[in-house]
Amino acid sequence: MFNPFTFDRPLLRTARKLLYAWVRTQVLPQDPVSLGLDPAKPVVYVLQRRFLSNLLVLSRETELARLPPALAPFDAGGLRESRAFFFLSRPEPWFKSKKPPYSDFLIRLVEAARKDPAFEVQLVPVSILWGRSPDKEHSVWKLLFADTWGKHGSFKRLFTVLLHGRNTLVRFNAPLSLRRFADEGLDQELTLRKIARVLRGHFRRQREIAIGPDLSHRRTQLDELLDAPRVRAAIAAEAEAGAATPGAIERAEATARGYAWEIASDYSYTLILIARRFLTWLWTRLYDGVEIGNLDTVTGVAPDHEIIYVPCHRSHIDYLLLSYVVFNHGLMVPHVAAGANLNLPLVGGILRRGGAFFLRRSFKGNKLYAAVFNEYLHMMIAKGYPIEYFVEGGRSRTGRLLQPMAGMLAMTVQSFLRDSSRPIVFVPVYIGYEKLFEGRTYVGELMGQPKKKESLFDLLLTLRELKKNFGKVHVNFGEPIHLTEVLAAEHAGWQGEVVAEDVRPPWLSSGIERLMRRIADGINSAAVAGPVNLTSLALLATPRHALDARQLASQLDGYRQLALAAPYAQRMQMTALDGAAMVAYCERLRLVRRQPHALGDVLFFTPDEAVLSTYARNNILHLYALPALIACLLAQNVTLSRTQLLGLVHTVYPFLRAELFLRWTDDELDIALDRYLAALTGMGWLAHTVRNDVYAAPDVNSDEFAQLELLGQAVRPTLIRYFITLAMLSRRGSGTMTPAELEALCHLQAQRLSLLREFNAPEFFDKAIFRIFIDTLTRSGRAELGADGKLHFGESLETASGEARFVLPPDMRQTILHMARLEAAGATAADKPASLTNDAV
Repeated sequence: MFNPFTFDRPLLRTARKLLYAWVRTQVLPQDPVSLGLDPAKPVVYVLQRRFLSNLLVLSRETELARLPPALAPFDAGGLRESRAFFFLSRPEPWFKSKKPPYSDFLIRLVEAARKDPAFEVQLVPVSILWGRSPDKEHSVWKLLFADTWGKHGSFKRLFTVLLHGRNTLVRFNAPLSLRRFADEGLDQELTLRKIARVLRGHFRRQREIAIGPDLSHRRTQLDELLDAPRVRAAIAAEAEAGAATPGAIERAEATARGYAWEIASDYSYTLILIARRFLTWLWTRLYDGVEIGNLDTVTGVAPDHEIIYVPCHRSHIDYLLLSYVVFNHGLMVPHVAAGANLNLPLVGGILRRGGAFFLRRSFKGNKLYAAVFNEYLHMMIAKGYPIEYFVEGGRSRTGRLLQPMAGMLAMTVQSFLRDSSRPIVFVPVYIGYEKLFEGRTYVGELMGQPKKKESLFDLLLTLRELKKNFGKVHVNFGEPIHLTEVLAAEHAGWQGEVVAEDVRPPWLSSGIERLMRRIADGINSAAVAGPVNLTSLALLATPRHALDARQLASQLDGYRQLALAAPYAQRMQMTALDGAAMVAYCERLRLVRRQPHALGDVLFFTPDEAVLSTYARNNILHLYALPALIACLLAQNVTLSRTQLLGLVHTVYPFLRAELFLRWTDDELDIALDRYLAALTGMGWLAHTVRNDVYAAPDVNSDEFAQLELLGQAVRPTLIRYFITLAMLSRRGSGTMTPAELEALCHLQAQRLSLLREFNAPEFFDKAIFRIFIDTLTRSGRAELGADGKLHFGESLETASGEARFVLPPDMRQTILHMARLEAAGATAADKPASLTNDAV
């Protein structure tokens, strides 16, 4: 019988050349050497399906990657074979009544391992997927010829190669030890059975990662959704609320079906392929590159977990960017929770086919909609679809991480409690842009302009931006967060309890709070400090947003040295450029301007660029907040003992942590402080007298003092906002203002101060920041909300207000106190908080 697998090698190489005249592959990992193969042990490759095309691809890619060649003879432990691979699946026999269960090569390998305890082989599974389309009933060609979950023969494989050969994914996987199976003491049949079962499970997981679970038609999915008991109960309740009039059930069912069609995605692999090509062109047009970090985080947990991507939300580009990155690296495109405001004509349909499902901003008062959405999300999770949503709820207008929202997280956790058979892992993702697409829009909104509703016309207007250069984009994956670990830390007996859908016990609420904090910490810990962020941090700390070119380069070198000596977190990333190279990089992007001068060039931001650059600075402000607070204290007070430093930092830290989501608990804070003190001392920015444990700033005329003071300026606007709040509350007195009244008053006072003192950044008087500070006041016990809805406080708040002398210059303190006295003496703005507007300044 003619068997193509018995070709001699010259003929196989000829066939391979013919195949690769058409085929284009993407190999993962990009460097297969990272698999950790032991060069002293022989390698045998395992392919799932017995096709000549798979073998030709394997032989080509092993040679290109400089791995042990698959077509080379195998000779180890007295076993000699003509090749170094085998197929897991066996061909259907023509004349035999029984299908041979295992490869003859595998049988001989197991026999050799059982006879010789020193015999070891590394089994390397290799997944080859020709096109990565899940089944779709309405996509005839994809259903017939894509590499899917069904079986197909040689004739179908020929068409698969022709249709999908230019989109072929090859994934080399970590080796399995044959010795480990042989040493389990099982007989030969059981050993073979276990190896085959492990390999089948491995290939199934890899296929699921790449193409996702089997998809049925959208209509079939929605029929299943509407038949769910919880949705049926909600339909019955809706009908009953309609006074049980004739046709009430039918009307409620129609309403529920309308909600389902409004919500559900309509994933189309064809659109994904088109979008991939378009986005590749778009990123090349807009950006100098997309830098990706710690992607192995995802590939390491994807086979055995339901993945929930939880990125920060900076731009509408986030949706496209993360999907593009994961798909381009062999993972399934996540289903993305998108706001209903994006369900625009034409655009909504495209996003829906790209995996987006839509949700309204609020479910309040609409139990039927809530039931349909909750059941849809549960169905997606239970079937193993990766999900993506933004825990901040909306895009950050300031560059800081926003307070996480509990809504989607609570629904995800409750879905898991209903069915915990597949573990859930949350993957925080930091996304950082050097220049933001929506930057000027955000500035306008912070200045008080109303948020514009998204429209197709506005989207078309953004096409004008394609001629601009927006620098690089950074996508860095944070530490995975296992939901079971979070729940166990909060409530050890969670697995034994049944939680009703409409009931949230205290341990569940606190568990969701813990999860929100872990996600925020995970995003911040994966921050990327690039040249634009660091340059913005330095220049915005100066009164006129300008520095001598050499001084700026030196300051940037100092920031880089500090972060490397005392890194904020293990997963944060720091630019490899030195200070001078960072300056040159920002000049090429036309972010900074250079003014030639006989005594040395001056680099500066224009007023417009200064405002926009606050966003880039705020992306990494948390990385430098604690050392900047130390610098601010020492630059202001010259010398402080360690005990004094710790006391002052502990006073301010709860408010810094709440605003910037800093990672250290109160118990960890002292250790972090000592690390930064040691780093600053090692750089020469501080001096330490060991005998009495006193830290001192350098000589005020030295370059080091100027650098220390500039570092401290980074956090000073934050401290000024705090003092404004304390001064206004203290001057008005206990029990005189509600939180909303205080927030509005502080917003106006900060706005006025920014005009008087040239804080040229609308985020300086952002109401949300004052809201966080006021909330932290009550959480920390420095103030409390009385039954009258007003803020009451005692001496501890007065003490905190008095400590401003340690962190703020006298002239700034006097200005704020003067403003507070004027307001308390007779300004009417606070008397009628509902009428407070920007025009009142």
